[in-house]
Amino acid sequence: MPDQVNTAPATAPAGDFVLVLSCPDRPGIVYAVSGFLVAHHGNILESQQYDDPFTGRFFMRIDFVTAAEESAEALHAGFAAVAAEFDMDFSLWDARAPYRTIIMVSRYLHCLNDLLFRYSTGALQIDIPVVISNHRDAEALVRSYGLEFEHVPVSAATKPAAEQRLLDLVAEAEVDLVVLARYMQVLSDDLCRELSGRAINIHHSFLPSFKGAKPYHQAFDRGVKLVGATAHYVTAALDEGPIIEQDVIRVDHAHTQEQLVAAGRDVEALVLSRAVRWHAESRVLLNGNRTVVFR
Repeated sequence: MPDQVNTAPATAPAGDFVLVLSCPDRPGIVYAVSGFLVAHHGNILESQQYDDPFTGRFFMRIDFVTAAEESAEALHAGFAAVAAEFDMDFSLWDARAPYRTIIMVSRYLHCLNDLLFRYSTGALQIDIPVVISNHRDAEALVRSYGLEFEHVPVSAATKPAAEQRLLDLVAEAEVDLVVLARYMQVLSDDLCRELSGRAINIHHSFLPSFKGAKPYHQAFDRGVKLVGATAHYVTAALDEGPIIEQDVIRVDHAHTQEQLVAAGRDVEALVLSRAVRWHAESRVLLNGNRTVVFR
C-alpha cells in the first residue's frame, strides 16, 4: 500500500482524519501512534487493529479529530518519521474526502444502477468523474444522474488503445479507484499491475464450477440452493484477486431461471456496493493475497 494523502472538499468538517497502516508486528507500535496523536492534539473517534499471527504483520485504522487546525498534508508529513521507524505502509486522509472513482460497465446495468443511486443519496463516499463502457446501453442511465459517459469500444485490435484511454482518464481525473461493475472485458496483465490495489471487480461465486456464458442458467440446471457474489481486487490472475466481500442468498426448487438470475443480480449489487464503500472509507488493507477489512 503506497503512502497516500488526500484532501477534503470545502464542505467537509475540518480536523477529521483517517490513518491506516500496516507494518511488521513489534512492541511499541500503538504507543508510537498514540504519542503522535497526543502531540497533534488528536482525539480518537474510532480505532481498530489486527495482528496477523500467520504473516506477522500489524494492521490499524484510526479515525481521529484534532483541536488544532492542521491539514492532511502536514499530518502526513509529520507521521513519516513514525512510519519510517516501524517500516510502515500508511495512508492519511481527510475523513470525508471522496474517492475519485471511475465506474466501468458493459450491458448488465444492475450494479451500475445501484452504485449511482447510492452515490446520489450520499451513501457512498465517492465522486464519479466519468462512467466508461464498451457499449452504449448505460448512456441514458448515466446522463440521468448528470454524469459524464464515455463510450470506448473494445475489440482485439483496439484493446491496447482502449486500456490506454482508461489510464489517461485515471491520470487526468486524479482517480483513486476503478470499479468494474459487470465490465465484461478481461484486463491485460499490464493494466492489472498498473491498477493494483485500486480496482475492484464483482462476479458470481459459482467459480470454478460454472464458467463462461450464462452461469446462472448452468446453476439452475444443477439445482443449486445458494446464489452468491464476490467482490475482489483486480489482479492478472483472472477472478482470483484478494477478496473484499462475499454474500449468499438461499434459493430453492421453485425458482425459475429468470428468478435465479434476478437473485444473483441483487446479491452482486449489494456485495459490490459494500466493497466500494469500505474501500472509499479506507477500511480495506491488503494482506498479501488476502485483505483485512475494518467494518
